[in-house]
This record gives sequence, structure tokens and C-alpha cells, in this order.
Amino acid sequence: MNQPITPYMPVYRRAPITMVRGQGMYLYDDTGKCYLDCAAGIATNALGHGHPHVVSALKNQADLLWHCSNNTLNNQLTKFAERLVSETFADSVFFGSSGSEAVEACIKFIRRYQFISGHPQRNRIITFEGGFHGRSMACISAGGNDIARMGYAPLLGGFDRVAFNDLAAVKAAITDATAGILIEPVQGEGGINVAEKTFLQGLRALCDEHGLLLCFDEVQCGYGRCGSLLTHELYEVTPDLVAVAKGIGNGFPLSACLANARVASTLSAGCHGSTYGSNPLAMAVGNAVLDVMLEKSFFEHVSVMGAALKNELEAVARDFPALIKDVRGLGLMIGVAMAIPARELSDALRENGLLVAPCYGDVLRFVPPLITQREQIDEAVEILRKVLAKQY
Repeated sequence: MNQPITPYMPVYRRAPITMVRGQGMYLYDDTGKCYLDCAAGIATNALGHGHPHVVSALKNQADLLWHCSNNTLNNQLTKFAERLVSETFADSVFFGSSGSEAVEACIKFIRRYQFISGHPQRNRIITFEGGFHGRSMACISAGGNDIARMGYAPLLGGFDRVAFNDLAAVKAAITDATAGILIEPVQGEGGINVAEKTFLQGLRALCDEHGLLLCFDEVQCGYGRCGSLLTHELYEVTPDLVAVAKGIGNGFPLSACLANARVASTLSAGCHGSTYGSNPLAMAVGNAVLDVMLEKSFFEHVSVMGAALKNELEAVARDFPALIKDVRGLGLMIGVAMAIPARELSDALRENGLLVAPCYGDVLRFVPPLITQREQIDEAVEILRKVLAKQY
């Protein structure tokens, strides 16, 4: 059935409220109502709303230069790229504007690497059930979200999807045409499913054995969200490529594909690009966000607050066993698997001043800004308890 026509296309489940201002952990609508934001623009506002250092960096850059083509360098680009290389496994970085763009670059670079390395027949990528990699045609073809894929057939070929956390299934899927493996260490839209450490280490071993590239999609779970700059660090596994977005720009359109030297060495002028990638405004914001994240104890704070949030949510689950099935996640990326419709509960929580982000499998996603404090965790849990007790 056709949807009603609105000035903005009806591709989102928008709540009937209009946000006009944000400050720290809170959002305010046009009636003045305040909301505790534990959705963070879906794990995007890593430093909350209106962070003074990030706002200042954006304003200062706006007075100097908004945009120039990628036919030249700009100071913010050089600085940001050098810092990311210094702070991560990567030897080179490609900048884009969205998570889909970062993942798309990774997919292309996996194939490009095999082609330049003399293996053009290797053009298939192993992905995983429950995975979500973005909204472009390649990304929905790689992912397993039926709603995102519906109506867009024929999907692009070249992807072999297997069970998450099943190393035997991955082994069985590898053929002479396999080029690499693409995986979210913690699946976001798929329901906050956490990869096992031995599984990711097993993937690295398989890639080394068969000459494949290992790519981590950390668009949602990376960039501080799980308690380290990149989530692969927690698993003691080094991938060849990592896609990051969301938290990297704290809400400003920015993403990156991080690659090691053997991948980057197969790239050349004209093989990929992005009009807005490396935009001076985005680079200035990226540098400012990184300034804050590299401050002493920032990631330790994320881990401590994440553990506190998970513990409190587990206590709620024990008190409401008929309503909550499971609590899982890493750092400040926590999923509460519900025995009731999660979207309906999300609506009720919003009406009571708490924003969360439901995802696949009736899971409530708690992904607050990484600056959250214990009092905001207590506030969120209190609202959840009140709604569960009152309405269910």
C-alpha cells in the first residue's frame, strides 16, 4: 500500500515531536519538554549535544574554509589523517560522509586488493546473519536486514552470508572465489549481538591461512562506544580494514575507512573518491572529537559507566523476568531483549522523558553519549522501572 505523501519522504519512523535544542545528555522539544537521550542519534552523539570544544572547532573552521576539492590538501585533513594513523592499526585513511560510504569503500578495497594482487577471481565476501552494513545497494546486499532489502531486488551478488559466531560455517563458506570477511564485532541493528573473542581470532587465522582480508564494520560499535578507540582492540585481533562513522563526528557527517599498508598500496588516483570526504569542516570536527576521546581516562570512563548501566539493567531484568529476556552488550552499547514489543515500550519511555533506540528482535538499545555519568544512568533505569511497573 502506498504511503501518504509528506514534504519529507516517509522512510523513517518519526515520533510526533520536534527537537529544537540539545545540551549534554539532554534534548528539548518545541514545547520545552526535556528528554534524557540514551539513543544519542543512534550511537552517534558520542560527546553529547553542544559539546563546547567541538562547537568551537566547527565555528572556527567555518570562518576560514568550508569546502575545497580533493584536488588539494587542507590543514585539517593532514592533521586528522596523521593522528588516526598514529592512534590506530591503520597506515592510511579514506574519509567519507556516512557509515554506508565507509563500508562501501571497504567492500571495494577488498575486491581491489585481490584484483591488483593477481587474484581477480576472488571477488566474494563472507558476511553474517543479523549483520547490518548500511543502506546503499552494496550494503543491503551484504547485510541481512529483510526490511532494508525489501523491494530492491535484484540485489548485488558477491556475498555469502553465514551464522554469526559460527567458525565452522565460515570455514565451510570459503572457496577459491572468497576475497575477504566483513563483520560487526558487536552487531547493532541486528540486536546487540556480541562476537566471541575466540571467534574473531579464528577469523583472523582463517584470513591469514587463505590469503583473505578481514574487515570490521565498527560504524556503530567503534570509536569509543565499547570502551576503546576501536573495538577490535578489546579482542586482541588486528583487521586489515575498519569502517568507522557515527561517533567519529559526534553528529557531523563524517566517516572513515582505515586500512593497513598492504591494502592502501593497491589504491591509486581515480580508483575511489568522495566529493565531501575530507571536507575541512568535517576534518575540524573529527580532530576536536579525537581531542576529547584521547584525554586521560576517557575510555576507562566508558567501560565503568557501561558496566554500571549493564548491572542496573540486569537488576531490572531480575525484577521483571516475564518482560525482559536478556541483557547484553559491551561498554555503552547495551541491548535489552524484551518479551514484549520493544517499539511500543520505546514509545512509552519517550512519553516519560527517556529516549532509547529499538532494534531487530524486540531489543531496546541503550547507547547514550559516552560522557554519561552515574546520575544519568540511575535516571534512565528509574524511568524504565516506572514504565514497566505502570504499563505492564
